[in-house]
Amino acid sequence: MSKPYVIGMDMGGTNTVFGIVDARGQVIASDSIKTKKHAKFDDYIADLHQAVMRLLEANDAVDKIKGIGIGAPNGNYYTGEIVGAPNLPWGPVVPLAETVSRVFNGIPVAVTNDANAAALGEMTYGAARGMKDFIMITLGTGVGSGIVVNGQLVYGHDGFAGELGHVIMKRNNGRVCGCGRTGCLEAYCSATGVARTAREFLEVRTEPSLLRNLDIEGITSKDVYDAAIAGDKIAKDIFEYTGTILGEAMADMTAFSSPQAFILFGGLTKSGDLLMKPLKEAYDKNVLPIFKGKAKILLSELKESDAAVLGASALGWEAKYRYETPGVHLTTENQTAAPEA
Repeated sequence: MSKPYVIGMDMGGTNTVFGIVDARGQVIASDSIKTKKHAKFDDYIADLHQAVMRLLEANDAVDKIKGIGIGAPNGNYYTGEIVGAPNLPWGPVVPLAETVSRVFNGIPVAVTNDANAAALGEMTYGAARGMKDFIMITLGTGVGSGIVVNGQLVYGHDGFAGELGHVIMKRNNGRVCGCGRTGCLEAYCSATGVARTAREFLEVRTEPSLLRNLDIEGITSKDVYDAAIAGDKIAKDIFEYTGTILGEAMADMTAFSSPQAFILFGGLTKSGDLLMKPLKEAYDKNVLPIFKGKAKILLSELKESDAAVLGASALGWEAKYRYETPGVHLTTENQTAAPEA
Protein backbone atom coordinates (compact mmCIF):
# COMPACT_ATOMS: atom_id res chain seq x y z
CA MET A 1 0.00 0.00 0.00
CA SER A 2 1.30 3.45 -0.89
CA LYS A 3 1.91 5.94 1.91
CA PRO A 4 -1.01 8.31 2.52
CA TYR A 5 -0.55 12.07 2.59
CA VAL A 6 -2.64 15.11 3.33
CA ILE A 7 -2.41 18.66 2.05
CA GLY A 8 -2.08 21.48 4.55
CA MET A 9 -2.99 24.97 3.35
CA ASP A 10 -2.46 28.24 5.18
CA MET A 11 -4.46 31.01 3.53
CA GLY A 12 -3.33 34.50 4.36
CA GLY A 13 -4.51 37.78 2.96
CA THR A 14 -1.32 38.06 0.90
CA ASN A 15 -0.14 34.50 0.23
CA THR A 16 -1.49 30.97 0.42
CA VAL A 17 1.14 28.42 1.43
CA PHE A 18 0.45 24.71 0.94
CA GLY A 19 2.36 21.49 1.37
CA ILE A 20 2.22 17.71 1.19
CA VAL A 21 2.55 16.16 4.65
CA ASP A 22 2.96 12.54 5.71
CA ALA A 23 1.61 10.76 8.80
CA ARG A 24 4.75 11.53 10.79
CA GLY A 25 4.44 15.27 10.23
CA GLN A 26 7.14 15.54 7.61
CA VAL A 27 6.54 18.22 4.99
CA ILE A 28 7.41 16.40 1.77
CA ALA A 29 7.20 19.51 -0.42
CA SER A 30 5.58 22.93 -0.32
CA ASP A 31 4.80 25.90 -2.53
CA SER A 32 2.68 29.04 -2.50
CA ILE A 33 0.53 31.32 -4.61
CA LYS A 34 -0.56 34.93 -4.20
CA THR A 35 -3.93 35.26 -2.54
CA LYS A 36 -4.71 38.93 -2.90
CA LYS A 37 -4.03 39.19 -6.64
CA HIS A 38 -7.29 37.35 -7.34
CA ALA A 39 -10.28 39.66 -7.37
CA LYS A 40 -12.62 36.71 -7.95
CA PHE A 41 -12.81 33.59 -5.77
CA ASP A 42 -13.17 31.29 -8.80
CA ASP A 43 -9.91 32.64 -10.25
CA TYR A 44 -8.16 32.01 -6.93
CA ILE A 45 -9.44 28.42 -6.81
CA ALA A 46 -8.33 27.75 -10.38
CA ASP A 47 -4.83 29.07 -9.66
CA LEU A 48 -4.67 27.10 -6.40
CA HIS A 49 -5.76 23.88 -8.07
CA GLN A 50 -3.16 24.19 -10.81
CA ALA A 51 -0.37 24.94 -8.36
CA VAL A 52 -1.27 22.07 -6.02
CA MET A 53 -1.56 19.61 -8.89
CA ARG A 54 1.91 20.60 -10.13
CA LEU A 55 3.28 19.92 -6.67
CA LEU A 56 1.51 16.56 -6.42
CA GLU A 57 2.70 15.47 -9.85
CA ALA A 58 6.29 16.47 -9.08
CA ASN A 59 6.22 14.34 -5.92
CA ASP A 60 4.30 11.30 -7.19
CA ALA A 61 1.42 12.03 -4.83
CA VAL A 62 -1.56 12.64 -7.12
CA ASP A 63 -3.54 9.62 -5.92
CA LYS A 64 -2.22 9.54 -2.36
CA ILE A 65 -4.00 12.54 -0.82
CA LYS A 66 -6.54 11.50 1.83
CA GLY A 67 -7.58 14.87 3.18
CA ILE A 68 -7.07 18.63 2.92
CA GLY A 69 -6.89 20.98 5.89
CA ILE A 70 -7.10 24.74 5.50
CA GLY A 71 -6.34 27.44 8.02
CA ALA A 72 -8.09 30.57 6.79
CA PRO A 73 -9.01 33.99 8.19
CA ASN A 74 -12.47 33.77 9.78
CA GLY A 75 -12.66 30.11 8.73
CA ASN A 76 -15.71 28.37 10.21
CA TYR A 77 -15.06 24.75 11.20
CA TYR A 78 -18.74 23.80 11.16
CA THR A 79 -19.71 25.21 7.78
CA GLY A 80 -16.37 25.18 5.94
CA GLU A 81 -16.97 28.80 4.98
CA ILE A 82 -14.94 31.98 5.32
CA VAL A 83 -17.24 34.54 6.93
CA GLY A 84 -16.55 38.27 6.83
CA ALA A 85 -12.78 38.14 6.40
CA PRO A 86 -11.69 41.80 6.19
CA ASN A 87 -8.59 41.18 4.04
CA LEU A 88 -10.24 39.05 1.36
CA PRO A 89 -12.24 40.62 -1.49
CA TRP A 90 -14.59 37.71 -2.28
CA GLY A 91 -17.70 38.68 -0.41
CA PRO A 92 -19.15 38.15 3.06
CA VAL A 93 -19.46 34.34 2.81
CA VAL A 94 -17.08 32.13 0.81
CA PRO A 95 -17.86 28.37 0.45
CA LEU A 96 -14.22 27.32 0.78
CA ALA A 97 -14.37 23.67 1.87
CA GLU A 98 -17.15 22.74 -0.54
CA THR A 99 -15.37 24.35 -3.50
CA VAL A 100 -11.92 22.93 -2.75
CA SER A 101 -13.35 19.43 -2.25
CA ARG A 102 -15.18 19.65 -5.56
CA VAL A 103 -12.17 20.70 -7.63
CA PHE A 104 -10.06 17.98 -5.98
CA ASN A 105 -12.57 15.25 -6.87
CA GLY A 106 -14.28 14.87 -3.53
CA ILE A 107 -11.28 14.71 -1.20
CA PRO A 108 -12.57 15.55 2.29
CA VAL A 109 -11.73 19.12 3.34
CA ALA A 110 -11.83 20.78 6.77
CA VAL A 111 -11.48 24.50 7.47
CA THR A 112 -10.78 26.51 10.60
CA ASN A 113 -9.03 29.74 11.52
CA ASP A 114 -5.25 29.94 11.63
CA ALA A 115 -4.90 29.85 15.43
CA ASN A 116 -7.08 26.75 15.73
CA ALA A 117 -5.01 25.12 13.01
CA ALA A 118 -1.87 25.97 14.98
CA ALA A 119 -3.38 24.35 18.08
CA LEU A 120 -4.16 21.19 16.12
CA GLY A 121 -0.63 21.17 14.76
CA GLU A 122 0.82 21.51 18.24
CA MET A 123 -1.47 18.75 19.55
CA THR A 124 -0.55 16.42 16.72
CA TYR A 125 3.13 17.14 16.14
CA GLY A 126 4.46 19.54 18.77
CA ALA A 127 4.68 20.65 22.39
CA ALA A 128 1.06 19.73 23.22
CA ARG A 129 1.23 16.16 21.97
CA GLY A 130 -0.68 14.05 24.48
CA MET A 131 -2.17 17.05 26.32
CA LYS A 132 -5.93 17.23 26.78
CA ASP A 133 -6.18 20.78 28.06
CA PHE A 134 -4.10 23.66 26.71
CA ILE A 135 -4.40 27.09 25.18
CA MET A 136 -2.47 28.04 22.06
CA ILE A 137 -1.68 31.73 21.66
CA THR A 138 -0.27 33.07 18.40
CA LEU A 139 1.57 36.37 18.61
CA GLY A 140 1.85 37.77 15.12
CA THR A 141 0.29 40.72 13.34
CA GLY A 142 -2.66 39.98 15.62
CA VAL A 143 -3.22 37.77 18.64
CA GLY A 144 -4.95 34.48 17.91
CA SER A 145 -5.86 31.57 20.14
CA GLY A 146 -6.99 27.98 20.03
CA ILE A 147 -8.49 26.41 23.16
CA VAL A 148 -8.36 22.65 23.71
CA VAL A 149 -10.51 21.18 26.49
CA ASN A 150 -10.75 17.45 27.21
CA GLY A 151 -8.77 16.76 24.05
CA GLN A 152 -11.04 18.70 21.71
CA LEU A 153 -10.85 22.17 20.24
CA VAL A 154 -13.48 24.55 21.53
CA TYR A 155 -15.47 25.89 18.58
CA GLY A 156 -18.62 27.10 20.33
CA HIS A 157 -22.12 26.85 18.90
CA ASP A 158 -21.28 28.88 15.78
CA GLY A 159 -17.69 27.83 15.06
CA PHE A 160 -16.06 31.10 16.15
CA ALA A 161 -15.20 30.45 19.81
CA GLY A 162 -11.72 31.15 21.14
CA GLU A 163 -11.15 34.78 20.16
CA LEU A 164 -9.01 35.51 23.21
CA GLY A 165 -7.12 38.18 21.30
CA HIS A 166 -10.26 40.25 21.67
CA VAL A 167 -10.76 40.09 25.40
CA ILE A 168 -10.71 43.68 26.59
CA MET A 169 -7.73 44.63 28.71
CA LYS A 170 -8.28 48.40 28.88
CA ARG A 171 -11.89 49.34 29.45
CA ASN A 172 -11.27 53.06 29.69
CA ASN A 173 -9.45 54.95 26.93
CA GLY A 174 -8.23 51.73 25.32
CA ARG A 175 -6.66 51.58 21.88
CA VAL A 176 -8.89 51.10 18.87
CA CYS A 177 -8.60 47.49 17.68
CA GLY A 178 -8.97 46.21 14.14
CA CYS A 179 -12.20 44.50 15.22
CA GLY A 180 -13.74 47.95 15.81
CA ARG A 181 -13.82 47.80 19.60
CA THR A 182 -11.35 49.40 21.99
CA GLY A 183 -8.86 48.00 24.50
CA CYS A 184 -8.49 44.49 23.06
CA LEU A 185 -5.50 42.32 23.98
CA GLU A 186 -4.52 42.26 20.30
CA ALA A 187 -4.08 46.03 20.29
CA TYR A 188 -1.34 45.69 22.91
CA CYS A 189 0.34 42.28 22.62
CA SER A 190 0.62 41.68 18.88
CA ALA A 191 3.61 42.74 16.81
CA THR A 192 1.62 45.77 15.70
CA GLY A 193 0.69 46.41 19.32
CA VAL A 194 4.36 46.53 20.30
CA ALA A 195 4.98 49.10 17.57
CA ARG A 196 2.03 51.17 18.82
CA THR A 197 3.42 51.05 22.35
CA ALA A 198 6.76 52.25 21.03
CA ARG A 199 5.16 55.28 19.39
CA GLU A 200 3.22 56.11 22.55
CA PHE A 201 6.27 55.79 24.81
CA LEU A 202 8.40 57.94 22.51
CA GLU A 203 5.76 60.66 22.53
CA VAL A 204 5.29 60.86 26.30
CA ARG A 205 8.83 60.12 27.52
CA THR A 206 11.81 62.40 27.05
CA GLU A 207 14.90 60.26 27.66
CA PRO A 208 17.22 59.31 24.78
CA SER A 209 16.44 56.15 22.83
CA LEU A 210 17.84 54.36 19.80
CA LEU A 211 14.27 54.26 18.52
CA ARG A 212 14.33 58.05 18.09
CA ASN A 213 16.73 57.54 15.19
CA LEU A 214 13.96 55.80 13.24
CA ASP A 215 10.87 57.06 11.44
CA ILE A 216 8.38 56.87 14.31
CA GLU A 217 5.53 55.80 12.04
CA GLY A 218 7.61 53.02 10.52
CA ILE A 219 8.85 51.42 13.75
CA THR A 220 8.33 47.64 13.92
CA SER A 221 8.48 45.13 16.75
CA LYS A 222 11.81 43.95 15.31
CA ASP A 223 13.18 47.48 15.71
CA VAL A 224 12.08 47.48 19.34
CA TYR A 225 13.72 44.09 19.90
CA ASP A 226 17.01 45.20 18.34
CA ALA A 227 17.05 48.33 20.50
CA ALA A 228 16.26 46.32 23.65
CA ILE A 229 19.09 43.87 22.94
CA ALA A 230 21.39 46.90 22.57
CA GLY A 231 20.39 47.98 26.08
CA ASP A 232 17.85 50.69 25.23
CA LYS A 233 15.78 51.46 28.33
CA ILE A 234 12.59 52.52 26.53
CA ALA A 235 12.69 49.41 24.32
CA LYS A 236 13.09 47.19 27.38
CA ASP A 237 10.17 48.94 29.04
CA ILE A 238 8.02 48.33 25.96
CA PHE A 239 8.55 44.58 26.32
CA GLU A 240 7.93 44.84 30.07
CA TYR A 241 4.61 46.56 29.35
CA THR A 242 3.64 44.03 26.67
CA GLY A 243 4.58 40.97 28.72
CA THR A 244 2.73 42.26 31.77
CA ILE A 245 -0.52 42.75 29.87
CA LEU A 246 -0.24 39.32 28.25
CA GLY A 247 0.51 37.64 31.57
CA GLU A 248 -2.50 39.32 33.18
CA ALA A 249 -4.72 38.14 30.33
CA MET A 250 -3.40 34.58 30.59
CA ALA A 251 -4.12 34.55 34.33
CA ASP A 252 -7.76 35.33 33.52
CA MET A 253 -7.83 32.69 30.78
CA THR A 254 -6.73 30.09 33.33
CA ALA A 255 -9.89 30.70 35.35
CA PHE A 256 -11.91 29.67 32.31
CA SER A 257 -10.40 26.30 31.35
CA SER A 258 -7.59 25.45 33.83
CA PRO A 259 -5.12 24.51 31.08
CA GLN A 260 -2.20 22.17 31.59
CA ALA A 261 -0.14 24.56 29.49
CA PHE A 262 -0.10 27.72 27.45
CA ILE A 263 1.81 27.34 24.21
CA LEU A 264 3.06 30.51 22.57
CA PHE A 265 3.89 30.81 18.90
CA GLY A 266 4.91 33.65 16.61
CA GLY A 267 7.57 36.23 15.98
CA LEU A 268 7.27 37.95 19.36
CA THR A 269 8.29 34.76 21.17
CA LYS A 270 11.79 35.21 19.71
CA SER A 271 12.28 38.08 22.12
CA GLY A 272 12.94 35.52 24.85
CA ASP A 273 13.18 36.80 28.43
CA LEU A 274 12.44 40.36 27.33
CA LEU A 275 8.84 39.21 26.96
CA MET A 276 8.70 35.98 28.97
CA LYS A 277 10.07 37.30 32.26
CA PRO A 278 7.43 40.03 32.77
CA LEU A 279 4.77 37.71 31.33
CA LYS A 280 5.47 34.98 33.89
CA GLU A 281 5.75 37.47 36.74
CA ALA A 282 2.39 39.04 35.85
CA TYR A 283 0.80 35.63 35.43
CA ASP A 284 2.01 34.42 38.84
CA LYS A 285 0.90 37.66 40.49
CA ASN A 286 -2.62 37.59 39.02
CA VAL A 287 -3.62 33.92 38.71
CA LEU A 288 -6.12 32.59 41.25
CA PRO A 289 -4.35 30.82 44.14
CA ILE A 290 -6.01 27.50 43.31
CA PHE A 291 -4.26 27.51 39.92
CA LYS A 292 -0.80 28.68 41.03
CA GLY A 293 2.08 26.54 39.77
CA LYS A 294 -0.12 24.28 37.67
CA ALA A 295 0.01 25.60 34.09
CA LYS A 296 3.24 25.45 32.13
CA ILE A 297 4.11 28.29 29.78
CA LEU A 298 5.83 26.76 26.76
CA LEU A 299 7.04 27.84 23.35
CA SER A 300 5.90 26.07 20.20
CA GLU A 301 7.97 23.12 19.02
CA LEU A 302 6.87 23.47 15.41
CA LYS A 303 9.52 24.54 12.93
CA GLU A 304 8.55 28.08 11.99
CA SER A 305 8.96 27.62 8.24
CA ASP A 306 6.64 24.59 8.31
CA ALA A 307 4.33 25.52 11.18
CA ALA A 308 1.43 26.91 9.15
CA VAL A 309 1.37 23.96 6.76
CA LEU A 310 1.76 21.45 9.61
CA GLY A 311 -1.06 23.01 11.57
CA ALA A 312 -3.38 22.89 8.59
CA SER A 313 -2.24 19.34 7.74
CA ALA A 314 -3.37 18.15 11.19
CA LEU A 315 -6.81 19.41 10.18
CA GLY A 316 -6.39 17.43 6.94
CA TRP A 317 -5.96 14.21 8.93
CA GLU A 318 -9.07 15.17 10.88
CA ALA A 319 -10.98 15.67 7.63
CA LYS A 320 -9.93 12.15 6.59
CA TYR A 321 -10.88 10.74 9.97
CA ARG A 322 -14.26 12.50 10.05
CA TYR A 323 -14.99 11.25 6.54
CA GLU A 324 -14.24 7.67 7.58
CA THR A 325 -15.88 8.00 11.03
CA PRO A 326 -18.81 10.43 10.74
CA GLY A 327 -19.65 12.39 13.87
CA VAL A 328 -16.26 11.89 15.55
CA HIS A 329 -13.81 14.74 16.14
CA LEU A 330 -10.04 14.42 16.33
CA THR A 331 -8.91 14.12 19.95
CA THR A 332 -5.71 13.37 21.80
CA GLU A 333 -6.65 9.69 21.70
CA ASN A 334 -7.07 9.40 17.93
CA GLN A 335 -5.07 12.33 16.63
CA THR A 336 -2.63 10.29 14.52
CA ALA A 337 -5.33 8.52 12.60
CA ALA A 338 -3.24 8.08 9.46
CA PRO A 339 -1.90 4.58 8.83
CA GLU A 340 1.86 4.17 8.69
CA ALA A 341 1.80 1.96 5.60
